[in-house]
Amino acid sequence: MNYTQNQKISQITPSTLVIGIDVAKDKHVARAQDDRGLEFGKRLIFENRIHGFELLLEWALRHAKENSKDHIIFGVEPTGHYWLNLAYYLTAKDFDFVLVNPMHVKKSKELDDNSPTKNDTKDAKVISQLIKDGRYSVPNLLDAFMPN
Repeated sequence: MNYTQNQKISQITPSTLVIGIDVAKDKHVARAQDDRGLEFGKRLIFENRIHGFELLLEWALRHAKENSKDHIIFGVEPTGHYWLNLAYYLTAKDFDFVLVNPMHVKKSKELDDNSPTKNDTKDAKVISQLIKDGRYSVPNLLDAFMPN
């Protein structure tokens, strides 16, 4: 899908929970926020395996329920191929899944604390803020790998 910036921003409504995920080889870090940038709870560290994905979904649904959100959008900074398993899992469960540009994450990192240092918790927050601002793209995943 080829959305304009305004169309992307309009998809993030007051009833949307935005989940930013920093992807790594073995463990991922997730942060949750709303359309205004208010954070919900603490970070979640989960494994790049099915039980980690189930833990993420349980965590996200709990935050959605506690904060009266009926739409969840998940986003990652694509790191190698490590994001693909999570993407297929979440899209198979009918959740919105988006990608943010790694260069945007790198350049946006200093906005919060005036420091370009890298850590997974900070990156997950920056990713969720970029999604909130409509700075994402929707990946084209191959249907051949989708479970029936």
